[in-house]
Amino acid sequence: MNLLHDPWMPVSDAQGQRHWITPDQLADPRWLAFDADRPDFNGALAQFAIGLLQTTTPVANSIDWRGLLNAPPAAETLSQWFEPVAAAFDLDGDGPRFMQDFGLCSAGVAINDIGALLIEAPGDNAVKNNTDHFVKRSGIQALCPACVATALFTLQLNAPSGGAGHRTSLRGGGPLTTLVLAPAGGQLWHDLWMNVRDRPAFLAQGGDTDKVDLRFSFPWLAPISMLQAEKGELAQLQVHPSHCFWAMPRRIRLHTHELTAGPCDCCKRTSDRLISRYSTKNYGLNYKGAWSHPLSPYYETKEGWLPLHPQPDGLGYRHWLSWVLGASSDKKSTRVAQIVDRALLLPHRQTGGQLRLWAFGYDMDNMKARCWYESTLPLYGLADCDREARQAVQAEVGRWLAAGELASHYLRGAVKDAWFSADARGEFGQVDASFWGATEAPFYRQLRTLIDHARNGAEHPDLAVRQAWHASLIRHALRLFDDTFVGAGTIERQNPRRTALAHKQLGRNLHGPKLRQALGLPVDDAAVKPARKTSKRPVKEAE
Repeated sequence: MNLLHDPWMPVSDAQGQRHWITPDQLADPRWLAFDADRPDFNGALAQFAIGLLQTTTPVANSIDWRGLLNAPPAAETLSQWFEPVAAAFDLDGDGPRFMQDFGLCSAGVAINDIGALLIEAPGDNAVKNNTDHFVKRSGIQALCPACVATALFTLQLNAPSGGAGHRTSLRGGGPLTTLVLAPAGGQLWHDLWMNVRDRPAFLAQGGDTDKVDLRFSFPWLAPISMLQAEKGELAQLQVHPSHCFWAMPRRIRLHTHELTAGPCDCCKRTSDRLISRYSTKNYGLNYKGAWSHPLSPYYETKEGWLPLHPQPDGLGYRHWLSWVLGASSDKKSTRVAQIVDRALLLPHRQTGGQLRLWAFGYDMDNMKARCWYESTLPLYGLADCDREARQAVQAEVGRWLAAGELASHYLRGAVKDAWFSADARGEFGQVDASFWGATEAPFYRQLRTLIDHARNGAEHPDLAVRQAWHASLIRHALRLFDDTFVGAGTIERQNPRRTALAHKQLGRNLHGPKLRQALGLPVDDAAVKPARKTSKRPVKEAE
């Protein structure tokens, strides 16, 4: 099977019907989206298509790029682009195989069931200790070639730590990916092409453009030793810029000589080429140094810029600023993905509408997948704003989000004080998630108004909007305390005095000076007392 010649990519049409296509059919106007049976597979398929297009496109400038956005290329054109790299996309056979170690030998090799390719599959310790309570072992025993290819690519993209010498992905275990989406109602091609740059701009991002041999882009075409010393490291300047899309941290070889027939455990299609096992070995490519991936946002550390990763509290509007415009504070500075930065240079008249941001990724706890998150965030008319207007939006939204973080902190502390004593420990992420979910709609309403004013050069009523946002934060925090977390419990399981004190302190904090200062609202020092910390000792009634 060759992934450029055989139909293996599931897509959906306007009627919701699934079709299996070859990559040279990606520009067909009938297709609206990828349609795999797993959300992580859809994310991987999008990155496969973007990587393939970016690696092979001959588009020389932004004018030609815009032409292909409006007039997608024919299948024959895409086939011509892809054919020079077709040898790198064989899934089976005796030679090099897609995303599989070229020289994997029998010494030190482990044999795994095919289900272990999936990120959430229980590890050896979980199986040994019988702790696979929620994700059971043996759920996936055989996969068709299409699903195996997608699972293999998904693992290499997201590879978590897996024991000694089992490398993480180029962006670490479970990286956050942010893709730009075309205006709603468009074609799959538009969503993909929005994340492809003209060739000179892409080649300038990093890597060695003189390393044109295909093994520097597709590392499975040669033994690992030709790229990296034994147990060594691999830096971006040692490979071609295209390598970032095809990184291969895990050493794997599918057992394509042990095929069976039957239904695929993932897509349920019947196949006479089901694969049930694979070989693996540690000490694969070890990606170190200042790698820059165009589809990920980064945060700054003492060691340099590192890719962002989803966290247990999920994805939502509180990340809008970091992922769309970048943010800088005393605690952390973030920069947006290169492809997002480029998208903000494309005004409405070139894209045909308002762009969106698709963010997704695994929340990993070391080698354990806790959750898959994905979210679509609006960009509204931000691309039509000039630099000064964007800076004004950035500053104003920063105030809103800082106030939201503070209100969420106050609510979490009050719930904890009402439920437990001050020294209690536990996970209160659900409180934060509920608060951010409850305040999402009003945030986006005022964000749209803010961007409309910035785009049109109109004066924005900052003070009135901040006051409205302050009132919204207070209203939702108190409602969640009263109706969802504390007040919803049965009275016999509550401590009325502790609840009353926690509620009183929550009100003081929400109306206090810190929250007003975060929003840039005037503070009447005589009318309100400072907020009191609640994390060190039980709440006491104010004197």
